[in-house]
Amino acid sequence: MMLILVINPGATSTKIAVFEAERQIFKATIEHAASELAPFLRIVDQKDYRTALIRKTLSDNGFKLSDFSALSCRGGLLKHIPSGTYRVDENVLYDVYNNNYGEHASNLGVIIGKELADEVGVEAFFVDPVSVDEMYDVARVSGLCGMERESYFHALNQKGAARKAAKQLQRAYEDLNLIVVHMGGGVSVAAHEGGRVVDVFNVLDEGSFSMNRGGSLPVQALINLCFSGKSKQEIKQLVRSEAGVYSYLKTHDFREVEARALANDKDAKLVFDALVYQHCKDIGAMAAVLKFKVDAIVFTGGMAHSKVFIDSMSEYVGKLAPIIVIAGETEMESLALGALRALLGEPIKEYGDVKQN
Repeated sequence: MMLILVINPGATSTKIAVFEAERQIFKATIEHAASELAPFLRIVDQKDYRTALIRKTLSDNGFKLSDFSALSCRGGLLKHIPSGTYRVDENVLYDVYNNNYGEHASNLGVIIGKELADEVGVEAFFVDPVSVDEMYDVARVSGLCGMERESYFHALNQKGAARKAAKQLQRAYEDLNLIVVHMGGGVSVAAHEGGRVVDVFNVLDEGSFSMNRGGSLPVQALINLCFSGKSKQEIKQLVRSEAGVYSYLKTHDFREVEARALANDKDAKLVFDALVYQHCKDIGAMAAVLKFKVDAIVFTGGMAHSKVFIDSMSEYVGKLAPIIVIAGETEMESLALGALRALLGEPIKEYGDVKQN
């Protein structure tokens, strides 16, 4: 029996799951109160606290570490690397412990996973972190030398949804041209060409606004904001956490936005329509990247549960290609399947072998 333990730390919770090959047989979400996390100065300092809770949850549900053939962990903020399944090694741990590419709760995945895997002598893997980069060189050119476009997106869920769509189409992911639209707290729209994400609207800085992020903002207005007396940190907080839908309607809940729009709330309807409009503009741009040879448009993420939202976007882009909806997120399954592919013989990638662009 091939069991894989999946570990996915978030800001206020740690998700774990157990897969028997492709089938999930157990899952749990361990919630972390703000008061419990407050004593930790750095996110990596939470390792022992979260690890102990994972051990207890597994034990309480009849699992031992020795049951697992491998562990698969959320990758976190790492250097830009191609898509794939990677071994957790000392190079990964060095970058995470030193916050070389940023600090985020997901960084804890590789640290916790490596400790638990080493204890029982199995491999710890990570799969498709947010820093996956397969972009064309021409896509990196921004218009200002030295300020090149970067690839940061929901790689894990994008790749997972793309593979699910390929199954629906009864074709190999590597043989398809897809536009995948992840719609959650952040939005990323990507062009998948033959199994490679050749261009993407950076979830941090570009493309459509989302529930709390500004997306592509007018440059001159943003420059003026930077010299308005606000600090650098205040502006980063504003455009990445307090912008988007929240700045207009003071809610982070898309379901509320939809309900208000359907109830003829004028402001909510305008913002709802603008979300549809901007998402579809981004889809059109990625269709051009693929020279309009698109096998399917794949909608995924939490907002994809809304039929009204999907139908509204389909009015814009439905003639471009068939629409496939993979609502919600596939992160846990994608992590497990990445590890399974490695256990079954797919080449394991080495983080230390990748040179940063």
